[in-house]
Amino acid sequence: MALRNRRKSGISPNAALLFQGGIGVFGLIGILVFGIPVLLLGPGLWPSLAYGVVGAAGTYALLLLLTQIPGLFPGNLERQMQGLYDFASNYSPMVLLLLSLLAGIGEELLFRGAVQGWLMAHTGPVTAVLAASVLFGLVHYISFTYFLVATGLGLILGSVYAYSESLLLVMVWHAVYDMIALFCLLRFPSWFGVTTADRRRFHE
Repeated sequence: MALRNRRKSGISPNAALLFQGGIGVFGLIGILVFGIPVLLLGPGLWPSLAYGVVGAAGTYALLLLLTQIPGLFPGNLERQMQGLYDFASNYSPMVLLLLSLLAGIGEELLFRGAVQGWLMAHTGPVTAVLAASVLFGLVHYISFTYFLVATGLGLILGSVYAYSESLLLVMVWHAVYDMIALFCLLRFPSWFGVTTADRRRFHE
């Protein structure tokens, strides 16, 4: 999800949704203007949906396991999780669900459909996946650690898109991943070293 911690700016739900949705519009315009071929369904509708859900759950489980390895991630990852928690806690579950869906659809239209698709037509699949993934990480840059995590996710999504030839699959993967991530962060903040408002008041 390209949105960062905007609690201090007081961004409204409508503005957040418009921003996230605008990414998809931008990607779709790029696809149409440059005539980029889009590989939509690959193995089919239901396999794309099923693989997307399973892939998202597996990817998030892997990330959780990696965070348990001492010293693998710098300490500032906890600060990023705190910022994301503060951002997400300002919105209703429905808004967060819509943001996740828009992120999955919009960001995949832009980064996998438009950017990776254009690069695959002009370079090769490895270069296309790497370049689109790094760009995906840079757009999500709020720290070097977060950049690495986002780039890693981009590499997974880009590789899956190139292999499966299903943009729908990676859209579902991305959207469900964001849903799981937000749910776990808000429901189990202690997993990520996040201090909630209740805990802050307790320590004051």
